[in-house]
Amino acid sequence: MPLSQADHSSSPPEIDIPRVYNAAADLLQRHGTRADKAAYIDAHSGARLSYSQLNEQSRRFAQALIESGLRQEDRVLLCMHDSLIWPVAFLGCILAGVVPVAVNTLLTSQDYQFMLQDSRARALLVSKALWPVFAPVVSQCPHLQHIISDAADTAPGGQDMAELIQKHPPMAQAAHTLADDVCFWLYSSGSTGSPKGTVHLHSHVIQTAELYGRAVLGLQEDDVVFSAAKLFFAYGLGNALSFPLAVGATTVLLGTRPTPVDVFHVLQTHQPTVFYGVPTLFAGLLAHEPRPRAQALNLRVCTSAGEALPAEIGHKWQTEYGVEILDGIGSTEMLHIFLSNRPGRVRYGTTGEAVPGYRLRLVNDDGHECAEGELGELQISGPSAAVMYWNNREKTKHTFAGEWTRSGDKYSRDAHGYYTYGGRSDDMLKVGGIYVSPFEVEASLMTHPAVLEAAVVGQADDEGLIKPKAYVVLKPGQTADEADLKAHVKSQLAPFKYPRWVEFLPELPKTATGKIQRFKLRA
Repeated sequence: MPLSQADHSSSPPEIDIPRVYNAAADLLQRHGTRADKAAYIDAHSGARLSYSQLNEQSRRFAQALIESGLRQEDRVLLCMHDSLIWPVAFLGCILAGVVPVAVNTLLTSQDYQFMLQDSRARALLVSKALWPVFAPVVSQCPHLQHIISDAADTAPGGQDMAELIQKHPPMAQAAHTLADDVCFWLYSSGSTGSPKGTVHLHSHVIQTAELYGRAVLGLQEDDVVFSAAKLFFAYGLGNALSFPLAVGATTVLLGTRPTPVDVFHVLQTHQPTVFYGVPTLFAGLLAHEPRPRAQALNLRVCTSAGEALPAEIGHKWQTEYGVEILDGIGSTEMLHIFLSNRPGRVRYGTTGEAVPGYRLRLVNDDGHECAEGELGELQISGPSAAVMYWNNREKTKHTFAGEWTRSGDKYSRDAHGYYTYGGRSDDMLKVGGIYVSPFEVEASLMTHPAVLEAAVVGQADDEGLIKPKAYVVLKPGQTADEADLKAHVKSQLAPFKYPRWVEFLPELPKTATGKIQRFKLRA
């Protein structure tokens, strides 16, 4: 049965999750009156998957997995482009008690070999277009027994997922799982080292849907949602799967890279009411010419995550499109957003307030909680914290410290409870004995009319002292020189914070999630 929820926007929702609980079964059986409604729409083809079709196909695929010999708690690596088959694969695994391990579609053969071996996955679910990256390494993964794809001629001995769904009956009863059973894994992006298998429980799926999707975004049945972040990301998984399925909304899936052209096409053609983006994309959309006017869209709210949203971008977007961007922060470890601006209470330049159901604290270098306005590491306590990093005890102990999860992000908190981002713990610069936030300098650079993107890292000067260095991408057709940008920052920030060097680049190095890889710039 659907989980109960107290309807108090000013207090954390009370979510009653029974001990025996299967997350996929819960999400799929909420929609008796919505059987014919579109659960998913393919952005390019316009093909639709109704709620009844999603339920039936997921149950058929679950039965196929069981009859193929997969057992409860076996891992299945899921590497597929966003399409109508992705949610069927993910939910079907969970219905069967099998653990899907959703991974980034933009990685190398060596990355996938590591993940297959680390997870000891017994099956691989892969898009035909991605098979060439797996082909060189699957023979080196002794645990791998099944290859299932979206096309019959993908791999030698492989199986076609559509054929499996067609020839198996729907699973009558979901696997007997508990709310505290392992439900799925997500691998971290690996932007700071080897990817880490982050293990989540069945209860985490609905906790994030209720605490953020419903309580903060106010998602409802009549919403149409579109996430630029793909389903294999923690951010995208909530945006485009657990959140809309929890309330009966419709989701538009874009299988290709979210370019400004394609994003605006989706926003105009399918008229989503909720758009989930990242700062880099919002900047690209605002720089895109020609772009549609606000009257051509149907948005009621936008969200941003992945990196802190520069205030300038938020103000420009709201001025042009009349819609707030709710900047927030989440993580693979916490599954989704735990700190966010709220509709009607947005303060651009901040990451907002704690999401209902989550507690936050800031801890300084001495291990004490920070005073108001003091910069410290953000730590989170909430019901969706991952259990561990698979096969990585040391990093598990470092990140998951009792009830508190360490984010590695520096923040300060003002008297009104709003949090302002101060960079990553390992990105902070100490200039003349004073901490300088790279993001603060970046935000200042972003207010220059010629700047599209900026990243700031530390670099040693001739005396070996660390000073800020800026890497800047200019808007098409715009010009600016080093002296101009230095003067611009000096006019806005304390003098010691200005970048001592400015280097112009055609683009910044980023992870597939759109996060700037500052370690590459430092190198």
